[in-house]
Amino acid sequence: MVYPIVMYGDPVLRKRAKEIEKNSLDLPALIQDLFDTMYAAHGIGLAAPQIGKSLRIFVVDGTTLDEKEEDMTDFKKAFINPVMLKEEGDEWEFEEGCLSIPNIRENVARQEKLTIQYLDENWVSHKETFDGMKARIIQHEYDHLDGKMFVDYLSPLKKRMLKGKLTDISKGDVETEYRILAPLRK
Repeated sequence: MVYPIVMYGDPVLRKRAKEIEKNSLDLPALIQDLFDTMYAAHGIGLAAPQIGKSLRIFVVDGTTLDEKEEDMTDFKKAFINPVMLKEEGDEWEFEEGCLSIPNIRENVARQEKLTIQYLDENWVSHKETFDGMKARIIQHEYDHLDGKMFVDYLSPLKKRMLKGKLTDISKGDVETEYRILAPLRK
Protein backbone atom coordinates (compact mmCIF):
# COMPACT_ATOMS: atom_id res chain seq x y z
CA MET A 1 0.00 0.00 0.00
CA VAL A 2 1.30 3.44 -0.91
CA TYR A 3 0.83 5.90 1.95
CA PRO A 4 0.81 9.69 1.70
CA ILE A 5 4.07 11.19 2.97
CA VAL A 6 3.75 13.18 6.19
CA MET A 7 4.98 16.75 5.72
CA TYR A 8 7.21 18.94 7.84
CA GLY A 9 5.39 20.34 10.86
CA ASP A 10 3.56 17.14 11.79
CA PRO A 11 4.30 16.16 15.42
CA VAL A 12 4.97 12.51 14.46
CA LEU A 13 8.16 13.69 12.74
CA ARG A 14 9.45 15.20 16.00
CA LYS A 15 8.82 12.28 18.36
CA ARG A 16 11.25 9.54 19.27
CA ALA A 17 9.73 6.48 17.59
CA LYS A 18 8.86 3.36 19.59
CA GLU A 19 10.69 0.05 19.30
CA ILE A 20 8.88 -2.72 17.48
CA GLU A 21 8.14 -5.84 19.49
CA LYS A 22 8.49 -9.17 17.76
CA ASN A 23 5.18 -10.45 16.33
CA SER A 24 3.40 -7.23 17.32
CA LEU A 25 2.48 -6.32 13.74
CA ASP A 26 2.60 -7.60 10.18
CA LEU A 27 6.25 -6.70 9.65
CA PRO A 28 6.55 -7.97 6.04
CA ALA A 29 3.53 -5.86 5.06
CA LEU A 30 4.92 -2.75 6.79
CA ILE A 31 8.30 -3.19 5.08
CA GLN A 32 6.62 -3.62 1.71
CA ASP A 33 4.45 -0.54 2.35
CA LEU A 34 7.55 1.50 3.19
CA PHE A 35 9.34 0.37 0.02
CA ASP A 36 6.21 0.92 -2.13
CA THR A 37 5.68 4.41 -0.71
CA MET A 38 9.37 5.28 -1.11
CA TYR A 39 9.42 4.11 -4.74
CA ALA A 40 6.19 5.97 -5.56
CA ALA A 41 7.85 9.16 -4.29
CA HIS A 42 11.18 8.39 -6.07
CA GLY A 43 13.09 8.29 -2.77
CA ILE A 44 16.14 6.32 -1.65
CA GLY A 45 15.14 6.04 2.00
CA LEU A 46 11.99 6.25 4.10
CA ALA A 47 11.34 6.00 7.82
CA ALA A 48 8.06 4.87 9.40
CA PRO A 49 7.33 8.30 10.96
CA GLN A 50 7.20 9.68 7.41
CA ILE A 51 4.07 7.60 6.81
CA GLY A 52 2.61 8.56 10.18
CA LYS A 53 3.77 5.50 12.12
CA SER A 54 5.93 6.23 15.15
CA LEU A 55 7.94 3.00 14.88
CA ARG A 56 11.71 2.40 14.83
CA ILE A 57 12.06 1.11 11.29
CA PHE A 58 13.35 2.54 8.03
CA VAL A 59 14.13 1.23 4.57
CA VAL A 60 16.83 2.23 2.10
CA ASP A 61 17.50 1.46 -1.53
CA GLY A 62 20.56 3.07 -3.03
CA THR A 63 20.75 0.64 -5.94
CA THR A 64 19.47 3.29 -8.35
CA LEU A 65 22.16 5.81 -7.43
CA ASP A 66 24.96 6.29 -9.91
CA GLU A 67 27.81 6.50 -7.43
CA LYS A 68 31.13 6.21 -9.24
CA GLU A 69 33.21 5.80 -6.06
CA GLU A 70 30.87 3.40 -4.29
CA ASP A 71 29.21 0.08 -5.11
CA MET A 72 25.52 0.49 -4.22
CA THR A 73 24.28 -2.69 -5.95
CA ASP A 74 23.53 -4.49 -2.67
CA PHE A 75 22.26 -1.48 -0.72
CA LYS A 76 18.58 -2.35 -0.32
CA LYS A 77 17.69 -3.07 3.31
CA ALA A 78 15.20 -2.71 6.10
CA PHE A 79 16.55 -1.56 9.49
CA ILE A 80 14.35 -2.57 12.43
CA ASN A 81 15.01 -1.18 15.94
CA PRO A 82 18.40 0.18 14.84
CA VAL A 83 20.93 1.44 17.37
CA MET A 84 23.71 3.74 16.21
CA LEU A 85 26.79 2.41 17.97
CA LYS A 86 29.41 4.78 16.61
CA GLU A 87 29.88 7.61 14.14
CA GLU A 88 33.43 8.52 13.24
CA GLY A 89 35.71 10.10 10.68
CA ASP A 90 35.82 13.51 9.09
CA GLU A 91 32.62 15.42 8.51
CA TRP A 92 31.78 16.00 4.85
CA GLU A 93 29.09 18.15 3.35
CA PHE A 94 26.62 16.91 0.82
CA GLU A 95 23.33 18.29 -0.45
CA GLU A 96 20.42 16.46 1.19
CA GLY A 97 16.71 16.52 0.59
CA CYS A 98 13.78 14.82 2.27
CA LEU A 99 10.44 13.50 1.07
CA SER A 100 8.83 15.23 4.10
CA ILE A 101 10.42 18.55 3.08
CA PRO A 102 9.91 18.57 -0.69
CA ASN A 103 11.74 20.92 -3.03
CA ILE A 104 14.29 22.03 -0.43
CA ARG A 105 17.86 20.79 -0.65
CA GLU A 106 20.70 22.01 1.55
CA ASN A 107 24.26 21.01 2.39
CA VAL A 108 24.52 18.98 5.59
CA ALA A 109 27.78 17.96 7.28
CA ARG A 110 27.88 14.39 8.59
CA GLN A 111 30.63 12.06 9.73
CA GLU A 112 31.83 9.71 7.02
CA LYS A 113 31.52 6.37 8.81
CA LEU A 114 29.11 4.64 11.19
CA THR A 115 28.54 1.36 12.95
CA ILE A 116 24.94 0.32 13.48
CA GLN A 117 23.18 -2.64 15.04
CA TYR A 118 19.74 -3.59 13.72
CA LEU A 119 17.32 -6.41 13.03
CA ASP A 120 16.46 -7.40 9.48
CA GLU A 121 13.04 -8.46 8.15
CA ASN A 122 13.67 -12.01 9.47
CA TRP A 123 14.39 -10.69 12.96
CA VAL A 124 18.10 -11.56 12.58
CA SER A 125 20.49 -9.20 14.38
CA HIS A 126 23.26 -7.49 12.40
CA LYS A 127 26.13 -5.23 13.36
CA GLU A 128 27.58 -3.47 10.33
CA THR A 129 29.84 -0.59 9.44
CA PHE A 130 28.98 1.70 6.52
CA ASP A 131 30.77 4.68 5.05
CA GLY A 132 30.33 7.29 2.35
CA MET A 133 26.91 7.63 0.74
CA LYS A 134 25.55 4.51 2.46
CA ALA A 135 26.40 6.01 5.86
CA ARG A 136 24.79 9.34 4.89
CA ILE A 137 21.52 7.70 3.81
CA ILE A 138 21.40 5.67 7.04
CA GLN A 139 22.21 8.73 9.19
CA HIS A 140 19.44 10.73 7.51
CA GLU A 141 16.81 8.00 8.00
CA TYR A 142 18.00 7.14 11.51
CA ASP A 143 17.52 10.80 12.48
CA HIS A 144 13.82 10.46 11.61
CA LEU A 145 13.49 7.78 14.30
CA ASP A 146 14.79 10.26 16.89
CA GLY A 147 12.57 13.13 15.76
CA LYS A 148 15.34 14.93 13.90
CA MET A 149 15.31 16.32 10.36
CA PHE A 150 18.06 17.54 8.06
CA VAL A 151 17.02 21.19 8.47
CA ASP A 152 18.00 20.89 12.16
CA TYR A 153 21.65 20.86 11.03
CA LEU A 154 21.37 24.21 9.24
CA SER A 155 22.58 27.53 10.62
CA PRO A 156 20.05 29.80 12.34
CA LEU A 157 20.32 32.21 9.41
CA LYS A 158 19.59 29.49 6.84
CA LYS A 159 16.62 28.26 8.93
CA ARG A 160 15.18 31.79 9.03
CA MET A 161 15.59 32.06 5.26
CA LEU A 162 13.64 28.81 4.80
CA LYS A 163 10.91 29.59 7.35
CA GLY A 164 8.32 30.71 4.77
CA LYS A 165 8.90 27.67 2.55
CA LEU A 166 8.67 25.32 5.54
CA THR A 167 5.41 26.96 6.63
CA ASP A 168 4.02 26.52 3.10
CA ILE A 169 5.02 22.83 3.19
CA SER A 170 3.21 22.41 6.53
CA LYS A 171 0.10 23.90 4.93
CA GLY A 172 0.36 21.58 1.94
CA ASP A 173 1.19 24.49 -0.39
CA VAL A 174 3.87 22.54 -2.24
CA GLU A 175 4.11 20.74 -5.56
CA THR A 176 4.97 17.04 -5.37
CA GLU A 177 4.57 14.02 -7.59
CA TYR A 178 3.32 12.01 -4.61
CA ARG A 179 0.45 12.21 -2.15
CA ILE A 180 1.11 14.19 0.99
CA LEU A 181 -0.42 14.62 4.42
CA ALA A 182 0.12 18.22 5.59
CA PRO A 183 -0.51 19.02 9.26
CA LEU A 184 -1.81 22.55 8.68
CA ARG A 185 -3.83 21.86 5.52
CA LYS A 186 -7.31 23.30 5.90
